[in-house]
Amino acid sequence: MKTTDPVDAARLELMLTELRLPAIKLLWSRFADQADKEGWPAARFLAALSEHEIAERDRRRIERHLVDAKLPVGKTLESFDFDTVPMVSKAQVMALAAGDSWIEKGANLILFGPPGTGKSHLAAALGLALVENGWRVLFTRTTDLVQKLQIAAAIWRSRRRSTSSTSTIS
Repeated sequence: MKTTDPVDAARLELMLTELRLPAIKLLWSRFADQADKEGWPAARFLAALSEHEIAERDRRRIERHLVDAKLPVGKTLESFDFDTVPMVSKAQVMALAAGDSWIEKGANLILFGPPGTGKSHLAAALGLALVENGWRVLFTRTTDLVQKLQIAAAIWRSRRRSTSSTSTIS
């Protein structure tokens, strides 16, 4: 069984911090011990560490994107009752959730209908599925969006008025 030199271990910790590889920094010594015991080739050792780093980065990315998305909690496709809204095609919704080419084409998705029919639930559930598939989303209700646009328009108009009313003196 090989043992790691403490100086090498300390240098490695510093380098992994500098390279921003937190999962490898956390796991390398445990994997090194296992690799030494089981006689792993170097490529297998590096591959195992890299797989964990990639998985951890994916987990953190999804976590960040979920925070940014501002999705309501608990709204998933699994918890949406398709039977109560028979005009909604489960197969079509699942295709949308996969992020088929509609996103890449820049197509819009608009959900409309009377109150209480599950539009917000379905939109949030689709957003969650898209985040899990690597897309970034933002959940907002139409009324909130309209209010933000009205505020932005008012600010733009006031700035436009203030710049057009200033004159230069020669």
